Amino acid sequence: MKTHNRKDWSLPEETKEVLRKRFKDLDESVHLAVFTKKGENDEFNQITQLFVKELSLISEKITVDFHTLGDDIAKKYNISHSPTVMIQPEKYHIWYTGAPFGEEGRSFIDAILMISQNDSRLSQESRKRLAELKEKRHVMVFVTLSCPYCPGQVINGFKAAIERPDLISAECVDASEQMHISEQFNVGSVPHTVINEKSISKGLEPEEKFIEELITLEKVELEKSYDDHATEQKVEVDLIVVGAGPAGLTAGIYGARSGLKTVVIEKGNIGGQLAITPVVENWPGFKSIPGQELMEMITAQTKEYVSILDNEPIHEIKVGKHIEAITSKRVFQGKALILATGTTHRKIGVNGEEYLYGHGVSYCATCDGYLYKNKQVIVVGGGNSALTDALYLHNVGAQVTIVHRRDEFRAEHHLQQSVKQEKIKVVWNSEVKEISGSKQVEKVVLFNNQSKETDTVKTDAVFVSIGETPMNQLAGQIGLNLDESGYVRVNRFGRTNIPRLYAAGDITGGVRQIVTAVGEGATAATSAFEDISHPYWQPVQKK
Repeated sequence: MKTHNRKDWSLPEETKEVLRKRFKDLDESVHLAVFTKKGENDEFNQITQLFVKELSLISEKITVDFHTLGDDIAKKYNISHSPTVMIQPEKYHIWYTGAPFGEEGRSFIDAILMISQNDSRLSQESRKRLAELKEKRHVMVFVTLSCPYCPGQVINGFKAAIERPDLISAECVDASEQMHISEQFNVGSVPHTVINEKSISKGLEPEEKFIEELITLEKVELEKSYDDHATEQKVEVDLIVVGAGPAGLTAGIYGARSGLKTVVIEKGNIGGQLAITPVVENWPGFKSIPGQELMEMITAQTKEYVSILDNEPIHEIKVGKHIEAITSKRVFQGKALILATGTTHRKIGVNGEEYLYGHGVSYCATCDGYLYKNKQVIVVGGGNSALTDALYLHNVGAQVTIVHRRDEFRAEHHLQQSVKQEKIKVVWNSEVKEISGSKQVEKVVLFNNQSKETDTVKTDAVFVSIGETPMNQLAGQIGLNLDESGYVRVNRFGRTNIPRLYAAGDITGGVRQIVTAVGEGATAATSAFEDISHPYWQPVQKK
């Protein structure tokens, strides 16, 4: 779901067609109740009203009522913010405080489908755990409309509220639109989850972890044995692809087109780093395209060939006669496996960085940028990602300063020119040595590596963009050869040192661009097909 030009909030025809197809799966009618107040977020009120009207025109099973804050219905449901959208309020306690647009359009449509089908879509294990709940819970998930990770956490809350409507209510809060609520809970990054007015977690979580925290009201680290799988579901395939970024999704397409029964498994959200890239300007065929839009196009094509299972972390890989990828829900058994786990953001490693993460320290400008409109922010780094983040933050209204440890950028020339044209301030030859603040980032200490002097600078946020660290935990666990930086070593065909195991994309190091990732994904899947058909590691039988 996209946010459109302010002059025209009507859904484009291609979006309507997608929704028509999805709404064919509606069973029972779904009632939406919209609450607004004139003079409070008028622009969002208007587009919310138009949006839900169009949904009701697309499907006769969606009905809409409009209310004003302060009327009897608003008082009945204790609604006090404009706009608010409730879904099936007669049966469930699920609503959006703010407009359900941008990335949250996905969670909104999913919620309508789940409610219509009377299906929480929770695993059997989560259902059993929730059945033990005895006390009321109210879940608030703070989001921004540009955060690709937020819908997954919102859906976690909605699933629980659908499963136990007697005890659980769930609310999606647009943190940038409802800043007074965000400030109440010290929200500095999204998704930020509050349960019973207690901050529980920051970031997207696996379903089982969220459910456990919902019950205990404590942040938990699940410790579970995965040795006994007698009761686990076993899924037999030919090719297992781990990771749903550009490399993994492309591998999924090529695997399926080769005739291999293929599954793509992702521990978090589909899309990887591409999903949080504001603008891509080096993808052939597009002069400029938002990263999330490009990711949606690749994902839609992949889903025509294979199943993509997101928010399902793999805890262990076993290599024997078959290759097994083990999650908390099931065991995937295949003939070959491709690792496309990508990279994660590298941290600075200074005092205050961990403590203030989510309270001004961020690694995702796309997710958290809107929270710092008209505020002072520092971007740390000098490569393509850092300058892209700086330009994005500048465009959303933040007052940006780039801090770079060298005297020149490593980024592409056109990004450097854009930073110069926008007159974004740059502090050269400097490094962040400390980040401080009581509850939110308040200042940083900068060290000039030329003059050897330190300077304390006031700021409201620090966006870190200093490179990536390979997500190589699974690779190391199964004994794949890694280079000195921790990237998986592969040959030109994507083969690792262990037969039937392959790697593709950023996890292999190198150029680490989208175009190379999709090429490596295609190569690895093709190699897997060839090797399954003609195992190169087995001796040739002499006639």
